[in-house]
Amino acid sequence: MSQFADRLIDATRRLGPLCVGIDPHASRIPELFGGDTPSGLAAWGMALVDMARGRVAAVKPQVGLFERHGPEGMAALQAVARRAMKAGLIVIMDAKRGDIGSTAEGYAAAYLAEDAPFPSDCLTVNPYMGLDTLEPFLKRAEAHGKGLAVLARTSNPGSADFQALMPDSQPLWAHVATALTAASERLMGATGWSSLMLVAGATGPDEARRLRELAPRALFLVPGYGAQGAGAAEALAGFVAGPQGLEGGLVNASRSVTFPVAAQEAAGFSEWQLAIGQAIDAAQADLKKATQT
Repeated sequence: MSQFADRLIDATRRLGPLCVGIDPHASRIPELFGGDTPSGLAAWGMALVDMARGRVAAVKPQVGLFERHGPEGMAALQAVARRAMKAGLIVIMDAKRGDIGSTAEGYAAAYLAEDAPFPSDCLTVNPYMGLDTLEPFLKRAEAHGKGLAVLARTSNPGSADFQALMPDSQPLWAHVATALTAASERLMGATGWSSLMLVAGATGPDEARRLRELAPRALFLVPGYGAQGAGAAEALAGFVAGPQGLEGGLVNASRSVTFPVAAQEAAGFSEWQLAIGQAIDAAQADLKKATQT
């Protein structure tokens, strides 16, 4: 059984760090897939998976945007996740779970168990209720070679409300990174990278560099690139030199690659495919240039 970190590093060395975010925003799912309906979400999400296969390292479905459709929406999420796993893509399930005791164990089983109903390679989790809330997820990750992406310094404007508070000489997000050192060691892979990721928003490159100092072997999951305003250089601020250029995690792009204007205006499926392919290629080229400079 290979470790998540080793699978991710292998994929990013071959295909680059781009991760395609599958975020089915209301009113944005093209009518050619069925619009903003559970069946539309499933058809659109699986079509994105097919476009990503062999071109990017990973996809990241946003659970909440499927969940709003109830059981049928979660069935659509399941279909998209299964399609992605079958396609050989790394699946980062963006659910930001975090709870205590048996509740956390339930979430961990849903996403990280060997027979999880929503199969994924890695799950985003929220540490701000305390380290004990992460333990059920860590146990599942250890047992099944999975990963965890722990919120540290996120990309949203309000992240500073709590994450940037200074209980002493260091902000709270830095204390989170330091407190996760032992957990990171538990999930260390053969490549020297840990399967415990840190979420490090591209909108805070200086903080990402500091996070890298605090957690030198943690992979980063970097939101905020593209539509949220951060460029490639900012997104890669916490990456380090590797055999194929800068490495150290995934850079997520959602709206910029899944909802380009040309795709929204596409008259048919082939036009939509062309638009999505061009958007993925543009993001790939942008990141590749930055990783090799």
